Amino acid sequence: MDPLNHRHLHCFWAVAREGSLRRASERVLLSPQTLSGQVRLLERALGRRLFERRGRGLVLTPDGRTVFRTADEIFSLDRDLREALAGGASGRPQPVAVGISDGIPKLVVRRLLEPLLRLPVPVALLCREDDTGRLLGALALHELDFVLSDHPVPPSSGFRAFSHLLVESRISFFAAGPLARRLRKGFPGSLRGAPVLLPTGATALRRSLDAWFEERGIRPSVVAEFDDSALMKSFGERGHGAFPVPSIVDDEARRVHGAVRIGVAEGVRERTWALTTERRVRHPAVLELRRAAAGLAGGG
Repeated sequence: MDPLNHRHLHCFWAVAREGSLRRASERVLLSPQTLSGQVRLLERALGRRLFERRGRGLVLTPDGRTVFRTADEIFSLDRDLREALAGGASGRPQPVAVGISDGIPKLVVRRLLEPLLRLPVPVALLCREDDTGRLLGALALHELDFVLSDHPVPPSSGFRAFSHLLVESRISFFAAGPLARRLRKGFPGSLRGAPVLLPTGATALRRSLDAWFEERGIRPSVVAEFDDSALMKSFGERGHGAFPVPSIVDDEARRVHGAVRIGVAEGVRERTWALTTERRVRHPAVLELRRAAAGLAGGG
């Protein structure tokens, strides 16, 4: 078999990522007709049909999925090589683009990412916060190096990504002022009817806490729900309600938010995952993240 034409392969890869000729053409700045012709040439060279039309979109055939996985690895390595050579030649900080799922507490994110700023090779962090689905889309397009998420890659996501568990923590409840003094006694039963601040239902932690309340027959008064954990803690430090905090950052929560721990939600765990396009992690930033997470785990 003759060597593959990488231009044809790259056009196929772009269409497969976007799911349509029109969107792919906007990405690679080629007309849909040109892209379609390039994909047909690749199919002819391979002797395989790579796409089938479904409605207005294109869906990969089984052979197409196999070719896409290989193409994804090829162009990922190509990008890594170019970045390594560019960074080594210029001496400029290496950009590391991180996706951060909405539900992850900011204190945990900072504790995980801060060691990257102390790497021997200077790093310039680019942090993008969004829901995990959109972040996975950006990861698939190689706009991000990895994603920090409160849950692994959903099986139905349609993205070729891998989940690497970084850290697992127990959950403490904190409160401030007179509310803390009242709720510490008889915890967790003291939470019945008590004002609480919780993450929104979109987070894994909220689902775990709802199950924990249900198992214990506890119905707190949910005063407010938050996508932003830092905002939730800000309301908590003003005494508006008890709020959950990963135990690995208990000390920091006391210092930063001036609240006290009223008890531990036994059996509830919060997990933080690194989602990458690599089955076996090679990215130096993710490897450093794992080392940082090992240190955090010792405190959780």
